[in-house]
Amino acid sequence: MIRATQVHGQHRWNDPPADTVVLDFDDRHRRRVAMIGTRGLEFLLDLEHAIALRGGDALVLDDGRLIEVVAAAEPLIEIRGVDPQHLVRLAWHLGNRHLPTQIMPKGLRIRRDHVIEAMVKGLGARVIEIEAPFDPEGGAYAGHAGAAAAGALQHAAHDHGAHDHGPHHHHDDHRHDEHCGHDHHHHYDHSHAHDRK
Repeated sequence: MIRATQVHGQHRWNDPPADTVVLDFDDRHRRRVAMIGTRGLEFLLDLEHAIALRGGDALVLDDGRLIEVVAAAEPLIEIRGVDPQHLVRLAWHLGNRHLPTQIMPKGLRIRRDHVIEAMVKGLGARVIEIEAPFDPEGGAYAGHAGAAAAGALQHAAHDHGAHDHGPHHHHDDHRHDEHCGHDHHHHYDHSHAHDRK
């Protein structure tokens, strides 16, 4: 079976892919696993170390062909705060529970969890159930993801306060960080991972 032993990061490849794999968050953190692309190409992902793949990466086959990685949509909740300081507090609680957390322009995204949903609602958050690709801060390193979210949002809150010199108001679409949070939708069938070792 042909192997994929290298990864080209997002926006660092231009050749058309030979096939595509659509993977959820868990399946994007593997070292060695057999995969089948959406067009039927079978190959073995065989990396030296497990890395967190992101949507837009390309796996490099032994013969030089590329396999595009697409992040699959999965059930998530988006957590909204009443202001940046409230969102920082919510992010701290997520980080304290070592939850992978994705920073969005207007909130935080985590995988659906009824216990956490009840907790953040109790803290005054608004919760929206969505289906979207999940690309948390820190990739698969859940222990640091929530802390990264809190840190980034702390800067956002600080910046917000720093330029609030009068009684003017900021609208909800004011963005404070470089994470655009756009969902890139691809219409592919899901690939299959056969060996999660």
